[in-house]
Amino acid sequence: MNGGERHVLVIANETVAGRSLIEAIQRRRKEGPVRVTVITPVNQPREGYVVYEDTRRAAAGRRLEHTLGALRAEGIPASGLVVETDPVAATRDALAQLEPPPDEIIVSTHPLQRSGWLRRNVVDRIESAAGGLPVEHVVVDLEREAGAEANVLVIANETVVGDPLLRKIRERAQQGPASFLIISPQSDLTSSAHPDAERRLRRALTILRGEGIDVHGQVAHPDPFTAAAQAVQDERVDEIIVSTFPGEKTSSWLRGDLVNRLRKHTGLPVEHVEVEREPETVL
Repeated sequence: MNGGERHVLVIANETVAGRSLIEAIQRRRKEGPVRVTVITPVNQPREGYVVYEDTRRAAAGRRLEHTLGALRAEGIPASGLVVETDPVAATRDALAQLEPPPDEIIVSTHPLQRSGWLRRNVVDRIESAAGGLPVEHVVVDLEREAGAEANVLVIANETVVGDPLLRKIRERAQQGPASFLIISPQSDLTSSAHPDAERRLRRALTILRGEGIDVHGQVAHPDPFTAAAQAVQDERVDEIIVSTFPGEKTSSWLRGDLVNRLRKHTGLPVEHVEVEREPETVL
């Protein structure tokens, strides 16, 4: 301890503003003076690449500032940092660099059914990296917290700028707090760049962000089911929207029974939005 003040290192991303986490820190304050450092790792996709990378970092920053403000209002010295690395590496870096060094670690996650960190054994790995420091795991169930934001995964490629899909996203945003991750899968594994897909996705993100909707996106490959399954594995996803052309004749995703496969695989509500293919221009 530094002069009797206990230094608590908190590792948290989407749950960083959760009431259960803040209450865990407040309990420590009742036992004596505490100082808190909050490290918020930004999730990175395993496949593809992020378009408008600032959106993930900005969303993490807003959650972090909410928590720091709540702690400071309680008279608890608190600082924090958003980092672009995985939570275990972020913990190792913090332990090596922070002064004074932490006396204990709190790791905050979603419940198991919603937590990519728990599915990747992040808490156990942080305990191994902690060098004997006490590690507490705090579960934050955002679904039970009033006004909690829902995470909506959108799977769309050529239809991503279609009016029916944009309307559906706007309608969902009006129903209650929600953030959106749009994934545009690409089937060409031989190419590392997909300029047409990125241009469409940027256009959709620009439109929605201009309307104040919290949305980010990534171009991914290989196929839509794999891309969606990886996103659900890595992040908290509460709902899924799949956008396709109408009918199996025009949509290979429908021929592959994508919507039903995702419902069965994830157990999440999956909405299907159809977007008519634009007629080709005849020169």
